[in-house]
Amino acid sequence: MPPLLSIIIPAHNEEQRLPASLEAILDFLRSQPYKAEVLVVENGSRDATYSIARDFAAKHGNVFALQESRAGKGLAVRRGMLEAKGEYRFICDADLSMPIDEVNRFLPPQAPAYDIAIASREVPGAVRYGEPAYRHLIGRIFNLLVRWIALPGIHDTQCGFKSFRAPVAQDLFRIQTLDGWTFDVEVLYIAQKRGYRIIEVPIPWHYNPGSRIRLWHDSLTMLLDLFRIRARARQGLYEAQHDKTPSA
Repeated sequence: MPPLLSIIIPAHNEEQRLPASLEAILDFLRSQPYKAEVLVVENGSRDATYSIARDFAAKHGNVFALQESRAGKGLAVRRGMLEAKGEYRFICDADLSMPIDEVNRFLPPQAPAYDIAIASREVPGAVRYGEPAYRHLIGRIFNLLVRWIALPGIHDTQCGFKSFRAPVAQDLFRIQTLDGWTFDVEVLYIAQKRGYRIIEVPIPWHYNPGSRIRLWHDSLTMLLDLFRIRARARQGLYEAQHDKTPSA
């Protein structure tokens, strides 16, 4: 019987944060009534991230260490989503800027029926802790561009915590193309075009100064990616056949 939940952790140069985060996740899962697995996808690290993931996998039967030779959050998440076995597949940033016990709000019976549930720092009920004003401003400008160019109606595409029902994950990630930070927008763009139900879940979110984003370089790349998404849609790259399984 497959697990109810798969937690997918993209991990690039995360030797400092990964051990404590994995311990917190495993402690949380031990107290839950459902079966779960944790997939750590190391990608292109120059430190001991993969060794740490392998050590945890050797000690815990529900932890799996995967490896990609190239960097790219989108690449790591795609690998994890397509290899996961859970009925719900949850992207989880290694810094746990959202407390892990919030994950139950993305699962039945707490969550309403959905195809994709994205953690949001912007919808009513969300709280941000410790974020510098300039980071918030840049994020809001980027989201304005996201809504204008690709995804009207979604207020926070870039929060690193998202849940997909298994058939939806299989459908979307097998044709998703971007390997970098903007993979979130691309996946949600395809999902919206296919009529999947997307909900935003307000969360408490804690700013972590160890962010891997290079603010100006990555912001420009992400902006260009928005136009790449629209161009690829016009080229029909997201039109592969799929068997849509609607949410309950």
